Amino acid sequence: MIKEKAGVVPLKVLETDRLILRWQTAEDADFVLKLMNEPSWIRFIGDRGLRTTEDARNYILNGAGAMYASHGFGLYLAEQKEGNVPIGLCGLIKRDSLEDVDIGFAFLPAYWGKGYAYEAASAVLAHGKEVVGLKRIVAITNPDNASSANLLKKIGLQDKGMITLPNDTKEVKFFAIEF
Repeated sequence: MIKEKAGVVPLKVLETDRLILRWQTAEDADFVLKLMNEPSWIRFIGDRGLRTTEDARNYILNGAGAMYASHGFGLYLAEQKEGNVPIGLCGLIKRDSLEDVDIGFAFLPAYWGKGYAYEAASAVLAHGKEVVGLKRIVAITNPDNASSANLLKKIGLQDKGMITLPNDTKEVKFFAIEF
């Protein structure tokens, strides 16, 4: 777990034309709570059971924080450069249920259709290849999530069909890119 001190600036990982992608911190708990309780998050990604700011804080520290500590990457908070407004999450995830690292993203609906997810996901994909040194990146989506599937194809991942993850019963769409 990563310990935080008051006034510590979160680690900036990537910068695009309009966005900064940085490590999540406990101070992002209210935003994470809001995002993960969006109907679209619950429908396409799943209910993580976060109901309070404290739940979200623990989720950040034990999820993203633990992944940053063990792998050096994770889901990054995407914020607009202008005003440092948090708008989504995008990053690399190492799940126990997948052999490869996967790319994931979710944005508040107010920011859909404006190119933010493409901008963030393109930068994260390049970072995974060039900085992290990954030879293959995968992704999974809910079969009903056409927008995410289209974005994954747009950044270069190929649809590899349906898979069922271990300890799950629902099939998901599987995508991959090799470098």
